[in-house]
Amino acid sequence: MKNQKVASKTTWVQVPKNSDFTIYNLPFGIFKNKRLSPRAGIAIGDKIVDLSVLHAEGFFSDMHLPDDIFLKDSLNDFIGLGKNVTRKVREKVQYLLEEESAELRDHQCRGKAMVNRQEAEMLMPVKVGDYTDFYSSMEHATNVGTMFRDPDNALLPNWKHLPVGYHGRASSIIPSGVPIHRPKGQYKDPNMDKPEFGPSRRLDFELELAFITGKSTKMGDSVSTKDAEDYIFGFVLFNDWSARDLQAWEYVPLGPFLGKNFASSISPWIVTMEAMEPFRTSSPKQDPEVLPYLQCEGDHGFDINLEVFIQPENGKPSKVCSSNYKYMYWNIAQQLAHHTVNGCNINVGDMYASGTISGPTEDSFGSMLELAWKGTKPVKLDSGEERKFIEDGDSVIMKGHCQKDEIRVGFGEVSSKVLPTKK
Repeated sequence: MKNQKVASKTTWVQVPKNSDFTIYNLPFGIFKNKRLSPRAGIAIGDKIVDLSVLHAEGFFSDMHLPDDIFLKDSLNDFIGLGKNVTRKVREKVQYLLEEESAELRDHQCRGKAMVNRQEAEMLMPVKVGDYTDFYSSMEHATNVGTMFRDPDNALLPNWKHLPVGYHGRASSIIPSGVPIHRPKGQYKDPNMDKPEFGPSRRLDFELELAFITGKSTKMGDSVSTKDAEDYIFGFVLFNDWSARDLQAWEYVPLGPFLGKNFASSISPWIVTMEAMEPFRTSSPKQDPEVLPYLQCEGDHGFDINLEVFIQPENGKPSKVCSSNYKYMYWNIAQQLAHHTVNGCNINVGDMYASGTISGPTEDSFGSMLELAWKGTKPVKLDSGEERKFIEDGDSVIMKGHCQKDEIRVGFGEVSSKVLPTKK
C-alpha cells in the first residue's frame, strides 16, 4: 500500500497553494459561527463544507443517515456509524468538489453549504471518554533516560518489548486556540532540602500525534494488530503540555499526575485513515523480535512532517523543531493491540497519543526538555531571545503535513498561548 498510486484530482473550489486542506484530505471537524450552532463539517481550502446542508438537500439520500447526524456538537455518533458510512460520506463530498462535478457547484444551496473557515470557531471534534498517552519514540526515551538515568542504559528493560503508556486526563483536552494557565504544584530539585509549592518553572510542550478510535469493544475482547486499523478513524496533532519540575517530584512510584493532567491541546480537524493511505512507510526495525501478538504485516508507519514554533507575546514565531512521525518505534497497530490485549474495552472517540516524537538529530527533538537539554543548552529564537522552557505569554504552535508528488494532506495547526498561573 505504501506505493499505491492516487488518481490526480482537481476541484472547483479555490484552494491556496500549499494548503493543508486539499481535495485529497477532506478532514472532519465540528464548527460554529455567529449564525450557526455547532455542527459537522469538512475542510477544503479556506472553506468548510456544512454537512448538515448537504444532508438536508438530499446529497446523502442513498445512505439512510439519521436526520440530525451532522447537527451534533461532536462527531462521536457519526464516527460510530462505521467506516462503511464515514468513508462513503467523505467520498461523496470529494466527488461533489471535483472540477468536473456540477451537482453542488451549480446548486442553489452552494452559498449556504460553503462556510468561510476564517469566520468559524473550531470546537473539540469528539467527546473524549478515555485518553491514553504512549511513550513510543526510541530517540525521545533514550534522550530522557540519558539525562535522568544512565547514558549506557538509557532505555528501561521493558521498553523494546512493549509500547509503554499511561491513562491520562480526558477532561482537560482542549482544541487549538484555547489558552492555558501555567500550572502550580509541588517541586523539589536535587539541591533542595524540602519541596516547595508554586507555579511551574519548567513548563514544556511535547510534540505528538494522536489517533481516535471509531469502534467499541466489550470488556474481555482484544484487538489484533491485523484488525487494529479497522478501529482507527483518524489522526490529530497533539501537544501534551508538561510541567517538568512537578513531574520529576511526583513521578515515582505511580507515574504522571499533576505534571501532565492540567492541559493537552489538539488540532481540531481529524485527518482520516483514508487520507493518510498514500503516505504509509515502514517503521524502524524492532530488535529484539517482539512477541507474536505485537507482530505486524505491512506498513503501519506514516511519513508526516512535523514542526514546532515558539511565538513570544507580541513577537514572531520561531521554528525550534522539525521532526517526522515515521521515526516512531511502536506503530498504531501495536499500540492498540497492546492496549487491549488484557481485555481493556475501548469506545468511539477515545484518544491515543503517540508520546513525544523525536528524531535522530538535535533539531528534531520534540520537547524543550530535549532541545535545551534539561536547561543546559538554551534555544535561541529568531529575535535573539533564549528559551530553556516555555514562558508566560509564549504561544506554542505545532504543524504537520504529508507531501507526495502533487498530493498534500495536512493537519492545520494546534496553537495555544500560556497565561500566568491562576491565583
